Amino acid sequence: MSRTIQNPDVPDDPCGAGPGFADWSGLPPAARKDAAAACAAWAPEVQARFRCFVELGTAEAEATGPLTGLPYAAKDMFDSVGRSPGCGLPGATDDASGPVPQRAAAVLERLDGSGARRIGFTTMTALAYEPSGVGKALNPWNRDIVPGGSSSGSAVAVAAGAVFTALGSDTAGSLRIPAQACGVTAWKPTYGAVPVAGAMTLAPSLDTIGLLARSARDIQFMAPVLATDMAFLSEPPPRVALLSDALAASEAPIQAACREAVEAIAACGVSLEKRPGLPVIEALSDPLFLILQAEAAAQHGGLTLAAREPTLARRLAKGLDIAPDRLVAARAALSGATAPILDSLFGAAGALLLPVMPIRTPPVAVADPASPDFHAATLYQLSAYTRFVNALGLPAVAVPAGFDDRGMPVALQIVGRPGTDGALLALAAALQARTGWHRRRPTEITDFPSPLAQRGS
Repeated sequence: MSRTIQNPDVPDDPCGAGPGFADWSGLPPAARKDAAAACAAWAPEVQARFRCFVELGTAEAEATGPLTGLPYAAKDMFDSVGRSPGCGLPGATDDASGPVPQRAAAVLERLDGSGARRIGFTTMTALAYEPSGVGKALNPWNRDIVPGGSSSGSAVAVAAGAVFTALGSDTAGSLRIPAQACGVTAWKPTYGAVPVAGAMTLAPSLDTIGLLARSARDIQFMAPVLATDMAFLSEPPPRVALLSDALAASEAPIQAACREAVEAIAACGVSLEKRPGLPVIEALSDPLFLILQAEAAAQHGGLTLAAREPTLARRLAKGLDIAPDRLVAARAALSGATAPILDSLFGAAGALLLPVMPIRTPPVAVADPASPDFHAATLYQLSAYTRFVNALGLPAVAVPAGFDDRGMPVALQIVGRPGTDGALLALAAALQARTGWHRRRPTEITDFPSPLAQRGS
């Protein structure tokens, strides 16, 4: 049996049934052409099974460059030449008014200009506002479990092997939540590091464009193309802090998986300490939600959504009732308190470790407002540990950290101060060099093409 990971003690996949998906960065140049062709051929099958694309059709790269041939997908929120994004709204592309874009979003221009090959546009929750992904793509690990939102289609496309990487957005956790749900790696950049021109806006003070991929190494490969003004350090931070109270407040299967990942990080040669942080994180929720609701309403409150998206319409209506002075005060409070908050959270540590979510990824029935089993508090819990990152404009990386008692992926979050994206990705890559969780294929994928399979030791 071919091994899929660098640690020979870790099996190929949860069931030990065969190889996992390869990383683009680990493929020899000669193998990349075959892998790219396999993705293009495999993507329609992934779509048929998991409904993660709104449009398929390979866009040939505009040029050759560092990403030549790399198959990627883009969340359906980016302008492309001659195509307006659907932004998760039913029928949006059919009844769109106004001129179609004459220029692609900045991130598409950068990827295409570096030789990457777009396979298609992926599903998303309406206006990127909902965190569970219910009603969109199906989770390839278990169709009865949510795929995570709002970048659900992008995460599923990567997890199922249709692409090596996919663009998504993160306003309160919308990259990191689906990363846990689908067992992939996510990079939420420092606020402002990646251009948002040509992308749908939800809450401009919080929105960030980032990546989902199989591994941190693949994100390291791509990140300098997207964040051209940032220096990406290649060494992990020498000292990290586990937010022990956030871990202790999590469900037992989350605790078990994240503790094992933290032990693996400590074995990478970094100094590990334990710090409290949960009260600070929780205190940031109210201003974050106020800003999110007010800015989203200002951006989209004029849309006629009541008939086709009644739940979203009700959420936006709450933002319309927020007085302008309250919004100004919330923004000022975060801006003025950011430096002391960071000192309180980080101390001398270069990165924080905590779960992506305090709960296991929930079943669809619990997260669907139309279900009799719907539990609204569950939606709130999905972003309980992610939204503080957006409130403070911080970078974060979500990495697979094992599996819960149902065999579903669990993820650990690595959070840094602004501008430390490279160090976080280096730490994530070091962790993944010692472990194999990120390489394990979803249980519903058994027949993916051999050019996508990991080879080696």
